[in-house]
Amino acid sequence: MELIDSVSVVEPTNEFDPVTVNGIAIDEQDILQEMQYHPAETAPIAQQEAARALVVKRLFLERAEVLDIHAEILTGESQDEANIRELLVQEISRPEADDETCRRYFDANPEKFKTPVVMAASHILLAADPMDMEASAQAKAQAKAILNTLATKPEQFVDFAKRYSACPSKEMGGELGQLSKGSTVPEFERRIFAMPKGLATEAIESRYGYHIVRVDMRVEGEPLPYGHVADRIASYLRDRVYHQAIHQYVALLAGEASIQGVEIEAADSPLVQ
Repeated sequence: MELIDSVSVVEPTNEFDPVTVNGIAIDEQDILQEMQYHPAETAPIAQQEAARALVVKRLFLERAEVLDIHAEILTGESQDEANIRELLVQEISRPEADDETCRRYFDANPEKFKTPVVMAASHILLAADPMDMEASAQAKAQAKAILNTLATKPEQFVDFAKRYSACPSKEMGGELGQLSKGSTVPEFERRIFAMPKGLATEAIESRYGYHIVRVDMRVEGEPLPYGHVADRIASYLRDRVYHQAIHQYVALLAGEASIQGVEIEAADSPLVQ
């Protein structure tokens, strides 16, 4: 068993509430096809996200038709994609972030502009399916017992890893080596990268069970100078404003439309400035 994340396959339920935009139905097969682009924990959630995306597409296409947009197709585009691209160009501005705004963001968020934390860790994985309540409770209790022992006898970590861990790293005494962001599953990563050097006082729960973790090395990131990140900040702020504008634009279109089958946050007055 490994910590590396994997993509889960979502099986459709084939149970749909009718989805319509201004009386025009969104085909169920189109929703099923769209689901591949909206992975989720459950099929109903994926179906809703897929249906919502197709409703937004329909709103865009109807608005493009009102504006008589028939854009030139670029390589790899369909006519619908070209029309939506041109619609957003015409209807939504993309303001640039000036240097003063970028510097204010940099000064207000120093923790975001550092070199990556360098970390090495070891773990003992007590495997359990989170859906198996009994097995999960047993693994949690075993993790607590091992942690109680390690609190006074930390030298036994390697022995416990070889005896109890369900991860291949047991052969190396539980060593995971140097870790980087994105190299482990999110629920494990969120916890371990916030830990100081040494043995964690509580086990980390993940989709694989409970992990007893020891941070073997931690080197904090160093602050980056503004000049190294100015372009990145400008791009981020520009994209953030643009995405907010799209969200507001969708809300405005939804407020003027009759939508059935999915919830779209609507607005009854213009929001995009």
